[in-house]
Amino acid sequence: MRKKLLCTCMGILCFSIGTVLAQFSRPVSIGAGAGVTYNLTDLANVKTKFAFYGEADYLISSFISVGLHGEKGTLSGNGYNSEFENRYFAGNVNGKVRIGQFMGHTNNYSYYTLQANTFSRILSNVYVGAGAGLVKNRIERRLDATYAEGIAKQAGELADDLGEIHFVVPLNVGVDIPFGRTLYGPQWGININYQHTLTTNDNLDGIKNKNNDQYGFVSLGVKYALFNRK
Repeated sequence: MRKKLLCTCMGILCFSIGTVLAQFSRPVSIGAGAGVTYNLTDLANVKTKFAFYGEADYLISSFISVGLHGEKGTLSGNGYNSEFENRYFAGNVNGKVRIGQFMGHTNNYSYYTLQANTFSRILSNVYVGAGAGLVKNRIERRLDATYAEGIAKQAGELADDLGEIHFVVPLNVGVDIPFGRTLYGPQWGININYQHTLTTNDNLDGIKNKNNDQYGFVSLGVKYALFNRK
């Protein structure tokens, strides 16, 4: 009896380990995390700063999702005896496609994970994505008079609205690593993500010059799957 029980437990354990990296089997997940930002602006001496986010995703299939992403953080830089700090808010709608969409057995991923090796299971959860959203600036700046004059001579300008809202395009690359096997599949996940945000306005630093500003956000987060997939 004990041997049968032991064998049963070992079998359950092996099955759990073999499927722990499967994509969520539940269609809706929520997540939160934090990381560091850096900016590509006119004041190019970058200071990395803290940011955090919250998000919700819906799985269209095991490997394609759409979601909402909210973010709060700080961008900071200096140069030419000048400096700025932008305590921004941002939000976007985005879509992600995972490599597993182009691998075998995408309609039955649980069966696929029983055959695939660990590398293939992790690879299948690597994704790329893009979206559209808004960022609200909260800029504080200190500009050297000589630098401000130089901006004017180059046909640039100092932004009057330091709390401006403008359109952004976030680009994402990352990986979801689900864990916590249940009867319905993994319920938790670790998310590692890099988001590069393109703006349509050269005003993340309060200086409008020739090129639009950009910023990057490297983050580590946790995801939790909600309702059962039917």
